[in-house]
Amino acid sequence: MNAIVIQNYGNPGVFTQMALTSPAITDTQVLIEVYATTASSADQLVRSGAFKQVQQLRFPHVLGVEVAGVVRQTGSYVSQLKVGDRVMGLSRLGGGYADFVALEENSAVVIPPGLPFQEAAALPASALSAWQSLFQYGKLESGQRILIHAGAGGVGHLAVQMAIQHGAYVIATARAYNHEFVRHLGADEVIDYTTADFAEAAGTVDAVLDMVRDTAVDSDTGIGLTEQKNIRILRDNGRLISLVDPSIAAHPKIRGIEAQFAYIEPNRNDLASIIHQVRENKLKVHVDEIFPFTAQGISEAHDHYDTRKFRGKIVIVRERG
Repeated sequence: MNAIVIQNYGNPGVFTQMALTSPAITDTQVLIEVYATTASSADQLVRSGAFKQVQQLRFPHVLGVEVAGVVRQTGSYVSQLKVGDRVMGLSRLGGGYADFVALEENSAVVIPPGLPFQEAAALPASALSAWQSLFQYGKLESGQRILIHAGAGGVGHLAVQMAIQHGAYVIATARAYNHEFVRHLGADEVIDYTTADFAEAAGTVDAVLDMVRDTAVDSDTGIGLTEQKNIRILRDNGRLISLVDPSIAAHPKIRGIEAQFAYIEPNRNDLASIIHQVRENKLKVHVDEIFPFTAQGISEAHDHYDTRKFRGKIVIVRERG
């Protein structure tokens, strides 16, 4: 099969095309022909080497944690999916930048007939990250105030919608040119983090969902400056959920605040809940730009991701013969 791989960590130019053997499935897996995938936060973190202490790779490695496509083969224990099903799924170890990917049945779900593959591919990792961060880790309740960083991003724009649907008061950070977009998603307040101190503007909140990697760290405490501000605005016993800093849980507890790294688990029930919201028009994924399934196309998709000047999701579409 055709695959776009990385053979070392690096910038978006590290992608190359390679012929690989199609994956063999186990009894609990399905083989999916990939029609669409994405350039996601997880892919960027792995590709750049930012997560190499968390996830050790064997090169060549196929990235692509989010996929949408058609089931071509099923394992003997698979009962919920069948050959020919249109599905979306999450592969935490990647594999989507190839013609075929093997997924556990619990990591994939059938998509509605009217949902295009390019939109379906944009949902699994980002929507699961938003859903599990807000409700499994954050235990968000109706009426609570939450600050969502990067409200126009892949996870952020879905988290804003989910939190609003749940009855929370949502404050989001975004660049000025994204404010109208984030308000249209339903955010109650939007803060331009480039011109204002979000810690001054947000007031006290019950929870913070953080997707921003700290580049400046306090030499004495080892705590990032953004994290310090997040803690400052949280009420006593509030919740700080990070999707980018696994070390956050090891930091000393302050004022009873629970700081957690959200380790996202593929879960069929959660994926089904997300699809239900999409079907009911309660959740809408925004596709910023679509790139071709080539080494150059995927490099350009990751380059676009690295600019951080996009809304929603960056999708990669594979031509089908």
